[in-house]
Amino acid sequence: MNWKLIFQLSIFGLIMAFGTVSLIPQNVEPAFWLVIFVFSAWVIARACPNKYFLHGFVTGLVNCVWITAVHFLFFQKYTAGHPQMDTLVNDMPASFSTHPRIAMALAGLALGILSAIIAGIFALVGSKIVSKG
Repeated sequence: MNWKLIFQLSIFGLIMAFGTVSLIPQNVEPAFWLVIFVFSAWVIARACPNKYFLHGFVTGLVNCVWITAVHFLFFQKYTAGHPQMDTLVNDMPASFSTHPRIAMALAGLALGILSAIIAGIFALVGSKIVSKG
């Protein structure tokens, strides 16, 4: 495993974490993630000799940690710009709806795992397309 590369690529997740708190609108966020996934897949395909899916997956998990931590710390500011969080919290069981940060952390974990799987798939597909040059 190339931990240095994983950490370096996860910095995009940290930037997105702060960006989504107040700068990046919810409707354009997926476009940013698409660019990040494609770029990360290309870098992993070029820099790693094997385990492409695992590199992408672990990068996605580290992104999840960054994003969940920043959104947890800046909860009020994040939820002010993301009204869907109210819906998420209200749809949770009563024990979680009284603790919206915990609900957000659990949702962040679930979305982070899904995102990590997608990042891993992108890296695996990228390894089939990109030449090692």
